Amino acid sequence: MLGIIGALDIEVNGIIEKMDDPQVKEISSLRFTSGTIEGTPCVVAKCGIGKVNAALCTQTMILLYNPDKIINTGIAGSTSSKTHIGSVVIADKVVQHDFDTTLLGDEPGTLFLPDENIIYIPADKALEEELSKVCEKLDDVDYTVGTVATGDQFIGTLEDRKAINDRFGAVACEMEGGSIAQVCYINKVPFSILRSISDDNSGDDSAQVEYTTFSKSAAEKAIEIITKFILMNNE
Repeated sequence: MLGIIGALDIEVNGIIEKMDDPQVKEISSLRFTSGTIEGTPCVVAKCGIGKVNAALCTQTMILLYNPDKIINTGIAGSTSSKTHIGSVVIADKVVQHDFDTTLLGDEPGTLFLPDENIIYIPADKALEEELSKVCEKLDDVDYTVGTVATGDQFIGTLEDRKAINDRFGAVACEMEGGSIAQVCYINKVPFSILRSISDDNSGDDSAQVEYTTFSKSAAEKAIEIITKFILMNNE
């Protein structure tokens, strides 16, 4: 079974609409919709914004549905000249840019997991390659594989975006992927993150204006790629 998690309705509703025989379960105020898409068993959930919501949703999905793999889909902000509004990012690794115990002598972004300390959580290589193949087959998709940075902040200035790139080499920033990655990594569930860029501070408009203007179209592009991914895996 494929698990799909997004933070917002616009990130998941288009996928749920493609589902045959959808079944809904509600746990901890979260709605999990399971069924099949083109014959592939799937479960889709909107986790809500932020790392705690995303972690709660991911762990619940794993315990309830035991998915073979999980993809976090949705929108993100650019933190690199490689990414711009409308382009797509596939994570090869994930970092939580707001986790900071540097005053205790730790490296920025160090996470303290049950069995190890880690900064960058690696995404599943097979999923990364499969999603990349989908993007290569779509004419209008400009995609980048790289580090996705997660934090409980909307990053709205060029200076803050540059700081995240300088510190972690990240090509995009968002608010859920790092915690989804952490839960999957601990549970040994293969995961990937696919995000479409909705804001990049490239023009005169603020990041907030860009986000409002382009978030829907960016989310639709991510949904298109996830749908094609499912179809390709059924060929």
